[in-house]
Amino acid sequence: MYDVIVIGGGPGGYAASIRASQLGGKVALIEAAEIGGTCVNRGCIPSKVWLGAADLLKKIKTAHEFGIKASVEGLDLGAIVSRKSGVANDIRMGMGGLLGNNGVEVITGRAVLTGPGEVLVDEQTQEAKAIILATGSILDIPTISGIEDAAMTTDQVFDMTEPPDSVLVWGSAGPIEVEMASLLNDFGCKVYLIAESRRILPMEDGDTSQRIAQSLREQGVEILPRYSLKGVQKTDVGYDCALEGPEPKTVSVQKVLVSARKPNTARLGLEEAGVSLKDDGGIHVNDQLETTVKGIYAIGDATGGWMLSHAASSMAVVAAENAMGGGKTYPHHLIPRGIWTSPQVGSVGLSEEAAEDQGMDVEVGDFPYSINGLAMARGEMAGAVKVVTDAKFGAILGVHIVGSNATELVGEAVMAMQLEATVNELANSIRVHPTFSESVVDAARDAKSWALYLPKR
Repeated sequence: MYDVIVIGGGPGGYAASIRASQLGGKVALIEAAEIGGTCVNRGCIPSKVWLGAADLLKKIKTAHEFGIKASVEGLDLGAIVSRKSGVANDIRMGMGGLLGNNGVEVITGRAVLTGPGEVLVDEQTQEAKAIILATGSILDIPTISGIEDAAMTTDQVFDMTEPPDSVLVWGSAGPIEVEMASLLNDFGCKVYLIAESRRILPMEDGDTSQRIAQSLREQGVEILPRYSLKGVQKTDVGYDCALEGPEPKTVSVQKVLVSARKPNTARLGLEEAGVSLKDDGGIHVNDQLETTVKGIYAIGDATGGWMLSHAASSMAVVAAENAMGGGKTYPHHLIPRGIWTSPQVGSVGLSEEAAEDQGMDVEVGDFPYSINGLAMARGEMAGAVKVVTDAKFGAILGVHIVGSNATELVGEAVMAMQLEATVNELANSIRVHPTFSESVVDAARDAKSWALYLPKR
């Protein structure tokens, strides 16, 4: 019998397996496909290779602003595909090596729960004192007439050797859709980004949404808010997409990008084992990441919500420690969010709107990149840092960054919130000059109305 069986070998399952083993557990990791899951093979890593190429392309095109005469002779997208595959393979090999180094037994096959502490893998029953479900997510193809023929998935984007001339990006207009719109636009596609809500990135702060929408429009992306896709009809040159919204509209494109994802929880025997599911198919967990069945835990995309690999990895540590007898609570409010558009987005905690909806009295500080010294020197002045705080006690409720290196800078905010620093403490901290991180301090000072580099208000 194992101490812990982990089902799913993505970032969450991998981290949970190693952490349980570090604590002295006998651990088995069951994976039906390849180690690394969506993140390594079809998501985070492939997208960042492509977005890295797009960023380099932009830098070459703007090199003349720094006195450097350079030109792009051509694009070899096949080389990007090869790099993507090579990086993913290297990471998979590293993960496999570390699992072995930590004594984790990897079992290849599809797992099905047959009861508390029992898992069936290829007609063989495996038993464990605790089980951690880390089955990730899968693509969610909408039931829209004609969509299957027109659909281009993110998997296909990352393997493309020639981009389509035009694409309709369809979904929730969330982080994946916005990143894909930015990426395809960078490589010459005419992109239409559809948002059923009144704005893109509806789960982010309103100012973040507005700043990214403005940037995308300036780069050539056509954003259509309050529209939904009702049907797709094939034509001689592509597809006509019927949109329903403020007024009926038809958009003609070569492809429709489908990138929405849903928890991969079907055919796992969860309901038979007594594990309760949410309406979206995600697994119900408590603050200790235990499901409705004692001794069965769930982490990452399988629980629904934000579907972020770093959330899965951090949940993995808590679930593994609890599976080995601990009693830790997972801090959901500290999960940071990153979007690798140009400029980037990094955020954590409550938006201004969400805090006000909860009845909180808030103070807000805002500092633009346009007067940050390093941003000016590097010509990366788009964006701002926004700090949302509790007016009475100065607690930092949320930080929202749009700008260069935002996905790195948000780590400062996570640490400040984790250590329960007040906005006054953040405002009085010290940063190297010139750096982008100075803007985090300046935004905190603005929240307390003593920003040194903004007009008096």
